[in-house]
Parts: sequence; structure tokens; C-alpha cells
Amino acid sequence: MARGDDTAVQERTEPETPARPPGRSRGRVTAALAALTALLLIGHRLVPDGGWHLGSLLEAFLPWAGLAVPLLLAAALLRRSRLALAAVLLPAVAWAGLFGGRLLSGGDGGPFDLTVVQHNVAAENTDPEGTATRLAGTGADLLAVEELMEPATGVYERILGGVYPYRARSGTVGLWSRFPLSDVRPVDLKPAEVHEYWKRGVRATARTPKGDLAVYVAHLPSVRISPAAGFTTPRRDESARLLAAAIDAEPLRRILVMGDMNGTLDDRGLAPVTSRLTPARGGFDFSWPAGFPLARIDQVLVRGATPVRTWTLARTGSDHLPVAARIRL
Repeated sequence: MARGDDTAVQERTEPETPARPPGRSRGRVTAALAALTALLLIGHRLVPDGGWHLGSLLEAFLPWAGLAVPLLLAAALLRRSRLALAAVLLPAVAWAGLFGGRLLSGGDGGPFDLTVVQHNVAAENTDPEGTATRLAGTGADLLAVEELMEPATGVYERILGGVYPYRARSGTVGLWSRFPLSDVRPVDLKPAEVHEYWKRGVRATARTPKGDLAVYVAHLPSVRISPAAGFTTPRRDESARLLAAAIDAEPLRRILVMGDMNGTLDDRGLAPVTSRLTPARGGFDFSWPAGFPLARIDQVLVRGATPVRTWTLARTGSDHLPVAARIRL
């Protein structure tokens, strides 16, 4: 009995394995994902494009990376991890630094001289008359339109011509103006690989009460996401460089550029244009696709002027939303 009692005492006095500190080792995967998200937000310019143009793809939808923050927060709370909770602050702060100001934008933006509207009316638009009527009723001083295709072109010319006395057009892009237009000419944005008829840029001088303004309307090539080729941006990027060259050659000090750029202001592929001009940017103002906007690819940019406010208008028969901006000369 004594021997058995000694064994029992020995078993009771064996040291137990110390417990892990609560909340410190749990949630390491969540913390790592939070740190990675913060790095992608802060260092998105460092993500290489490569053959698949992954850097441009990330930048095209960069604001949506913020959705990772509530997901990571939920995971950290589920794991009851102090480490993960602290790590979630990293992407939250990074996103706020990049995009938080857009959430606070609002108001009328102060005094302005021009209201402009940019709209890709879509070649497949089944209601061109309704779209043209809505555009004519916006009160814009300058109206840029892309994807003007027959037979709908006549509808736009008839309805918009009843409101705007001046017009400039080249191929599938057009400009309607309340101000006299002069020095109208096409802008060559055609990539070298494109051999078919392709006119998607026009330039005109608008004679505003505050002086001459060079107005460009541009429609850059579309991009696609392909399993074989990735994010297909080379043609768009080439057109962006051609547009930048035209801007550099522009003799007028004041420039207004409007159009469907098929890229966001964060996309490095548009840097040749966005680095030369000031974008009209309010909130996020996503313009495409119209049913559930995911990205702002319809842009208004200026040089020698100040954008004071921008917003999207109600949906038309297009797969894009119209984008409006107020400009101070």
C-alpha cells in the first residue's frame, strides 16, 4: 500500500505543460494576412506588372482592398487574438490614408465657371433617344460623348443639337458646347497594332467667357481579364502615351480632357496622362458597370484650371454612368 501511495503522489506532483499566453500565439495567420494587405495598399506601385499586368489589375480595383479589413477584424475577434486585432489596424490605417479623404468629400466645392459632363453612351444602348434627352437636360456647358455609332448618331445629333449650338466630332467621339468651338481636329490615339478604321479622339478650342480652353475628348481601348493573357492593357497604355504626347504639344495653357479612359486614376497605365493633369475627383464616383459600379473609368482632368466638384448622374441606357464635374478657370 505504501509503495502504491508513493506512486500516486508522484503522479499528482508531475509538472504540467505551461499554457500558452492567451491571445498571443493565436491569430498569426490573420495577422500575416493583415500585414500583407497593408503592404499591397501602401506598396501597390511596387507590385510588378509582368506579362499579366497584375500591378495594373490591383490598382484598377484598389479601393476594394478595404473590404479585407472587416473580414480580418471578424477573424481576429473569432480567434480572440490580441496580435491579430493589433495587426488589423495596419490595413485600416493604410486604406484610410489612401482613400479616407474621398469619404469626407462633399458639398458644392465652392465657386465654379463651367459644368461639364462625360458619358460613354454605349454602342449597344437600346434607348439612345432617352439617353440623349437626359444628357441635354444636365445643364452642362460642355458635353463629351463616346461610342457614337450609327444609326443612333443621328438621334444624338438631333436632340443635343437642339440645346448645344456648337459641335465637334471625330469618328465615334463627340463634343457638344454652349461656347463657340474653333481649331477642331482629330487626335490620333490609334495603337500600332490596330489597322482598321479607328478614330476615337478629338480636340477643339472652346471660347469661354473666361478665355480659351483646349478641350480633348478621348476613348482609350478597352481592357479585359483573360486566363491566358491576364489584364490586357498594352493597347490602352499605348493610347494613353499618345494622348500624353498631344497634351505636351498643346499650346494653350488651359486644358480640359474628358473621356472613357478604361482605367482608374490609380492605374499606372494612365500615369502618362494623370501625371500631367489634375483629376476631377470627389468621392469614389464609380461609373462602370452601371448596374453595380465597381470602378471609375470615366474621367475629367484639367490643366491650368481647378476641379471643384465631381459626381455621377442617374443611369441611362448605357452600361456606364455619366460623370459630371464643376471647373473653376
